[in-house]
Amino acid sequence: MTVLTRRTVLQGLAVTAAGCASTRPIRAPRPGPSLPLGAQLGDVRTGAVTVWGKADRASRLVVEWSEDSRLVKGVHRIEGAALTEATDYTGVVDLTGLPAGREVFVRVLAEDGGGTGEEWRGRFLTSPDSARDVCFAWSADVCGQGWGINPEWGGYRGFAAVHALRPDFFLHVGDVIYADNPLLPEVVLPDGRVWRNRVTPAKSKVAETLEELRGNFAYNFLDESLRALAKDVPIAYQWDDHEVRNNWYPGRSLAGDARYTQVADEAVLGARARQAFFEYSPVGGAARAEGRIHRQLSQGPMLDVFIPDVRAFRAPNSVNRQEQQGPETAFLGRAQLDGLKQALAASRATWKVIATSMPLGLIVPAEKLPDGAHIMEAWANGPGSPLGRELELAELLSFLKERKVRNVVFVTADVHYPAMHHFHPDRARFRDFDPFWEFVAGPLNAGTFGPSALDETFGPEVKWHRPATVMNAAPWEGQQYFGSVRIQGNSGVMTAAIHDLTGKALHSVELEPYR
Repeated sequence: MTVLTRRTVLQGLAVTAAGCASTRPIRAPRPGPSLPLGAQLGDVRTGAVTVWGKADRASRLVVEWSEDSRLVKGVHRIEGAALTEATDYTGVVDLTGLPAGREVFVRVLAEDGGGTGEEWRGRFLTSPDSARDVCFAWSADVCGQGWGINPEWGGYRGFAAVHALRPDFFLHVGDVIYADNPLLPEVVLPDGRVWRNRVTPAKSKVAETLEELRGNFAYNFLDESLRALAKDVPIAYQWDDHEVRNNWYPGRSLAGDARYTQVADEAVLGARARQAFFEYSPVGGAARAEGRIHRQLSQGPMLDVFIPDVRAFRAPNSVNRQEQQGPETAFLGRAQLDGLKQALAASRATWKVIATSMPLGLIVPAEKLPDGAHIMEAWANGPGSPLGRELELAELLSFLKERKVRNVVFVTADVHYPAMHHFHPDRARFRDFDPFWEFVAGPLNAGTFGPSALDETFGPEVKWHRPATVMNAAPWEGQQYFGSVRIQGNSGVMTAAIHDLTGKALHSVELEPYR
């Protein structure tokens, strides 16, 4: 008789296990899809926010949210977009029906039926439904003029400074990428110092293909400071020209730029850039469904934010001196201008902030013609009564005065130096408008320039500015800027400030709301 002891049982199990191993190899569990660039929160608005993610393979974006920071109690699960090769494995989920004025915690996963990879966690404040303090920041111009991510210096320090302020949301008002500005591994400065860029294949040449344009957007998310900001602060994106190429407008010719060898049709390049912008941005709601960048983000009774698109509907750049409005003077375009006017008139928020990618009162010249005249990039065209694109602006400002739409403020960027401008009809050639402010920020990680010339048409006055001391200085010279706006819930007072890379407020203005 065989006696079963503990030793003989274990020996038998070992033989059995060995036999199994020899006929059916043990396979490690297949890891689930990952989110190599993390995720983003964006377009926070009444009862909603948009969540963006990019996976490393075909999968489905899944978002869970709760008011419980541990994401254990009261968890809502939403299975969102299929992440496929057609969208570079990117997609968004709109979270709707959110409680007003609450801190919400989010978990983002990519699932493919075989498991999930590492999760991403974030948090944000939902739009309030009662008077509450509101704070947002804005800036623009990232990875321009050859200044990319320098790991030795700490990468995009501007995003870290914004993050330290802990705003409710961040407005990225254009030049999110510089598709036409390739990076060199090293830039030797006049004093011998060396700026060392992180360079990827997509950033080693001008972006022409859809893959290269996608790679320009993905490049920014190699930066740790931007990824950290995206976990705490929803980002609302707008585009400008460098998402396509310098001074871009629909129909702008590629002829004369020998760097472009793989695309000859400007319309193709513009369409690819627009596709990449939407694939890599958490634009949500009706705007994404309708394929438009211009939209309104309501932040409760204290604030409505309006984001116009000054690229997609503009006429070709010209000397901008037309005496009558028409197709050749379009900047916003008729449909967008009418929609903006009606949305502003319908707003019941104390403050209406228009976040435009180009300033109103600064002359931004583009090419110079043989006769010495300049092609103009923005609204302004020089002294005198409104002409060209200024006719749209005059129409908008007159409408606001006629309809008694008060407390309208513009925040903008583009000129690569910060400024605060006050517009008043007493100083203007065109006087049918109420006084207003324009606050200019940027760059956040790009070359430095300025000052630009003022256009007297609408009576701007420089109340403060900080133009570059050295043209196209490296970011480590400290001439990188962002702006912030704080609105007090109890009084409605707005404080606008410009900050440097340390987060220090360099100048601020306090505005009492018109009652």
